Amino acid sequence: MQRKAYVPGVAALLAVLLAGCTGGSPDDGDEDDAKSGDTATAAAAPQPGRYRTLPEPCGAVSRSTLDSLLPGIRQLTDEERRERTYEGTATVTYDTDRKVGCRWKAESATATDHLLVDFERVVSYDNAVSDDDRASDIYAKKEEAADLPEPAASTPPSSASPDSAESSESSESSKTSDSPDSPDSPDSSGSTSPSGSSSPRPGSSEPGSSGTSASPDSDVTGTPGSPSAALQPRTLDGLGDAAFLDDALTDSKQRTVTVVFRTSNVVVTIQYDEQPATTTDIPSSEEMQDRARKLASRLAGTFSD
Repeated sequence: MQRKAYVPGVAALLAVLLAGCTGGSPDDGDEDDAKSGDTATAAAAPQPGRYRTLPEPCGAVSRSTLDSLLPGIRQLTDEERRERTYEGTATVTYDTDRKVGCRWKAESATATDHLLVDFERVVSYDNAVSDDDRASDIYAKKEEAADLPEPAASTPPSSASPDSAESSESSESSKTSDSPDSPDSPDSSGSTSPSGSSSPRPGSSEPGSSGTSASPDSDVTGTPGSPSAALQPRTLDGLGDAAFLDDALTDSKQRTVTVVFRTSNVVVTIQYDEQPATTTDIPSSEEMQDRARKLASRLAGTFSD
């Protein structure tokens, strides 16, 4: 009785051992699925930004460029003070890997100039957003805050047919000859000088006119100190991945020109302002914009190296 009970027990134990050796774990399929999912997620993760470091800000601007933007430096007779001015002052920052900047200031006999250069390296902590996309968002907010005016739409010149032009000319000629107000008519109200030329109208641009001509930095309305249409705040082409320029003039005649551009995951801001010694002087928008844009191009070139 005991042998018959023992043999079936051994056979059952052997069957269980054989099944354990040949059968796979029920969790193997889940592990394979998890590994394939991790691989797909890693492949779809956004690439990091191109730049991992930032330039030393106070050494990013050459002395010749500082001489151009800050004429007062060359007027300093104290050599030690001139050297300190060239060195600039680093802005306060708590993470030099992410944000750095430098300021310069120089006074001359006619004005006080300030320059600020700021570098920001953007890092996205969102696995679904790349560093470049995050930097693009930061740049877009800066451009929106600048509130740039809409570009002036160019109006195409109206075309008139030759026939309409001829009819218009003949009509005007007929009106001139038949009108009692013609300069040749004795009843004309316009006075004629002894030489036969009519007197200039008030406000015309002829000699003796009371009209004023707009300065190079005045806008189309002739407002003194306002940039012309070509110098209005605007976006810029050919500078980094995106760029804009802002130009503002305060009531105290301080002009501030700001250039902001983005290259990959770095956003660069240049702020250049000038306060004249007297409120009767107005800083040249064209000159200041030209200097700021040249500096921006040089800085952008250092990131391309």
